[in-house]
Amino acid sequence: MSSELTQIRMIDWDRARMSRPFKRVAVLGAGTMGSQIAAHLANAGVSVLLLDIAPDNIAPNDAAPQDGNNPNAIVESGFNKMLRLRPNPLFTTATAKRIQLGNFDSNFDDLANVDWVIEAVLERRDVKESVMQRLEQVTGSSTVISSNTSGIPIEDLGKGRSDAFRARFLGTHFFNPPRYLPLLELVPTKDTDWDVVERVASFSRIHLGKGVVLAKDSPYFIGNRVGIYSMLVAMREQSSGGYTIEEIDTLSGTLVGRPKSATFRTADVVGLDVMKSVIDNLYEAVPNDESRELFKVPEFLNQLIEAGHLGSKTNSGFYQKAGGEILSFDLNTNSYQSAAELNLPALSELKNQRGLGNRLRALFDSTSRSGKFFKRTILETMAYAARRIPEIADSPADVDRAIRWGFGWRLGPFETWDVLGFERVVDAMNEAQIDFPDWVQGMSDDGQNSFYDSSTDPPTVFIPIEQTRIETKPPDDERSLTLLRGVPGRTVWESPDAALMDMGEGVVLFEFRTKANTLGAGVISGLLDAIDRIEGDPNIRGMVIGNEGSNFSVGANLGEVAAALLEGKFATVEEAVQRFQAAIQRVRYAQKPVVVAVHQRVLGGACELLLAAPSSVAAAESYIGLVELGVGLIPAGTGSTRLAAMASKNAPNGFDNEIQASLGRYFEQVAMARVSTSAREAQEMGYLPSQASIVMRPERRFEVAKQEVIRLSLAGYLSPVESDLITVLGSPGRAALEVMAYQFHQGRFISDYDFRLARELAKVLTGGDLPGSTSVDESYLLDLEREVFMSLLGEKKTQERIRHILEHNKPLRN
Repeated sequence: MSSELTQIRMIDWDRARMSRPFKRVAVLGAGTMGSQIAAHLANAGVSVLLLDIAPDNIAPNDAAPQDGNNPNAIVESGFNKMLRLRPNPLFTTATAKRIQLGNFDSNFDDLANVDWVIEAVLERRDVKESVMQRLEQVTGSSTVISSNTSGIPIEDLGKGRSDAFRARFLGTHFFNPPRYLPLLELVPTKDTDWDVVERVASFSRIHLGKGVVLAKDSPYFIGNRVGIYSMLVAMREQSSGGYTIEEIDTLSGTLVGRPKSATFRTADVVGLDVMKSVIDNLYEAVPNDESRELFKVPEFLNQLIEAGHLGSKTNSGFYQKAGGEILSFDLNTNSYQSAAELNLPALSELKNQRGLGNRLRALFDSTSRSGKFFKRTILETMAYAARRIPEIADSPADVDRAIRWGFGWRLGPFETWDVLGFERVVDAMNEAQIDFPDWVQGMSDDGQNSFYDSSTDPPTVFIPIEQTRIETKPPDDERSLTLLRGVPGRTVWESPDAALMDMGEGVVLFEFRTKANTLGAGVISGLLDAIDRIEGDPNIRGMVIGNEGSNFSVGANLGEVAAALLEGKFATVEEAVQRFQAAIQRVRYAQKPVVVAVHQRVLGGACELLLAAPSSVAAAESYIGLVELGVGLIPAGTGSTRLAAMASKNAPNGFDNEIQASLGRYFEQVAMARVSTSAREAQEMGYLPSQASIVMRPERRFEVAKQEVIRLSLAGYLSPVESDLITVLGSPGRAALEVMAYQFHQGRFISDYDFRLARELAKVLTGGDLPGSTSVDESYLLDLEREVFMSLLGEKKTQERIRHILEHNKPLRN
């Protein structure tokens, strides 16, 4: 790598936000990464030009293809492979239309008209250097050029180019898959204009939703250097520690705040051949790394690759699915075997530790096999991360962010170190004879007992090369609720289930804090109280509803429903449903603006809350749907009423056939319990209004929602009119929906009981037993949806479904 490591400056996010966004971006190379980078740029609304080489037997430029072959064959092949990937790289099917395909022979000159070119061609130095030479000849003087390489020095790729070219050239290392992994490592050289760095950083954060980290031009930058090391340390325990594949994945997954795929499943997803290539390249690239010998491909990995077991893409790697069973590769027999029972006797006790910090400390202290594995592997990883500073980054915070955003850890290595106790870790490393750098010992000698200091406002992090602390606050529009909770006087009201907090500037936030953020009685009572407060306080402009849970909400609290049913308290349940409806209606018709800010799963009752909200903000990765039929019920928290009202409103001329078209679409979505795969798709489905703000960076949703409350308040907010009548279609419309349900049933898309439920849904959506098209008010439909909901609660199969999902967290199709 580059012999001179560039010292990284801090990004001024306020200044960067003023940079011009990119409108047209080109991606060179339609391989796995290039095609998915193009897809995510299209997700952001950018016009994308995706180019790759033309086949060898294609005539150059505009000449006719020889033998009738397609000059875009290679780029089209890569593009079509991208379209088949799951999870989907694209937000919607229509998004793909933003990507224009071309080839290097016919379309390279078109790069003169783009704002940013991202090179993602074959990972060969000569190929990339040739591309850079051509780019300098074609692109405009303000066009930003970046490379997605992780194995070739960015500095080297700019050699031989003019000063003007190098000023607009940098590394942009996306993580795979680009839509779902937020990490983007920006790698400027000493020649890169800082305005270019901040422009790319700001665009990537706001428009692509990226967590941007500034990395140094060192081998494999930050994420892969530390992340791959951590995986190899864990894999080593298979041979040196006598742990099975399943045991290692159990101990390196969700238990310690890492993805469920853990170590070996992650390798299968990445591809064992790809992982081998990365490890081999890393070994060659780091001749002076004191831990270089670890970057040798484990022999068992070579064995699997030689046998053609490459991971998920060959349906066999470390794991293989056979029928309904997941087998794992036994290195002793060189065959796939059923999983053996875990020899981790203390595991259940460790799992019961509440909170990640407590669980990590318990593991660190445990002398069990589980504890010994964790202590060995985490000490090695933390020490290695410390030894890489300042080679890969100047700040421990950048290392932590890279591992969190690129590998899905909840805590990075230095954050974990602080949680375990700075001095305890230092002592444990000394005892285990694990080397750590002098600057860590210096911290210890000086009485610095943590990398992060959260007692200051804003928090700070220790910077070794400067022997000082600097602010580590996120951009102002990404301030977390955790920081808000820590400010005295910000909590207006709180209970075990919910809280109302002061966001500043006259805006409050209602946060629910239940398990999975379910909407139980405590949350509903809190919501009604919160609306009373904002309407009665002249100093409050309005309210945001949101939270920082793994999901916005999975819906109503079925546990409360099941408990009441067990005691035969149907009247209690009906009162709760009516109160739920009342709370949702209060949100819709509040006298001050209420903005719902959602993210991740927004299901059932949470979707009904979103449908009712006059204004909303959604993280792009929001998965929204009315899934009540899966538990034997229909939407009855105003959801069925809202769908009927939307279908009526969508009819431009008020004709029955226009209403039927919209209603049929909504009916199919609910009957099939369909959930959107993105916020954009939720807009297509009608679950998210077309005027809703969608933020690519989920951390920004609170600030965007807050500003929307302020905007609505300043404009002179008026709530929706309650007196609008809804046209329902009565028996003819109901019959049409029942025909649809019959077709679903005959096609075996739904079960017998699903068919029954769909007919009940059709009844509500069309107004019950009315003879024909009729105008009704909301209260009529609210009563009807509640009546049908309660009747279904008495059904044995509905009760079986509720019990099953509570016990197994999976729907039952009985």
